[in-house]
Amino acid sequence: MPEIARFYGILIRMYAEIDSPHHKPHYHVYYQGERAVFAIDPIEMIEGSLANRQRRLVEAWAEIHQLELMSDWDLLQEGKLPNKIEPLH
Repeated sequence: MPEIARFYGILIRMYAEIDSPHHKPHYHVYYQGERAVFAIDPIEMIEGSLANRQRRLVEAWAEIHQLELMSDWDLLQEGKLPNKIEPLH
C-alpha cells in the first residue's frame, strides 16, 4: 500500500481497489499501533480509532489537501502510483 504522507509520527496510505470498489474514496491512517480509515469527501473517520489530537491533525491535513487526495485515489483506481502529498508542518 503506497505511502502518500508522513507527519508527526502519523503515516497516511492508500489502497488501490481496481475493478472492485468497496468503499467511497478513503485513506488509511496509522499512529503508534492505532489504525483508522477516513473518507475523503466528506472528511470523516469511517473505521478504527485514533487519539483525538492525531485525529484533528489528520482532519486538518486532509482539508488542506482534499483535491490531492481525490487525485491520488483516481490514480490508484487506474492502476497508477499516487503522488506524495505535502505533510502537515
